[in-house]
Amino acid sequence: MNLATLKPAKGSKKTSIRKGRGPGSNLGKTSGRGQKGAGSRKSSGISAGFEGGQQPLQRRLPKRGFNSMNPKIFQVVKIQDMEKKCEGNVTAKELKLVGLVSSLIKPIKILGPGSLSKALNVKVNAYSASAKKAIEAAEGTVEAI
Repeated sequence: MNLATLKPAKGSKKTSIRKGRGPGSNLGKTSGRGQKGAGSRKSSGISAGFEGGQQPLQRRLPKRGFNSMNPKIFQVVKIQDMEKKCEGNVTAKELKLVGLVSSLIKPIKILGPGSLSKALNVKVNAYSASAKKAIEAAEGTVEAI
């Protein structure tokens, strides 16, 4: 093998189409864009939501209420899952270790489905009223950070 004899694989190199290079190229003069109008201009791209002059969907649909631009999204933990996997003091680190939450940065909320048979001391960002009732019924404590 010699470097001077190397060639690309057959069919891997293709010459690019040269638009606007005369009538012999089949893409001369208007370069395949037709005659007049917006489509013939260099910046003719229409926006993604354009529907041909029809009222766009995002303007047809009704808008109600308030949507926060940065909503608080909680990681949800149910009491029935804590019953199976947690003991003693329950913090974000403990919940991550047992696999009930995926992040220590995002806020955690305890929800009430299920019941507890053991006392847990829970320190999380938020909890529901039913979760607080269930934890205190099992002689545990709940604290919001």
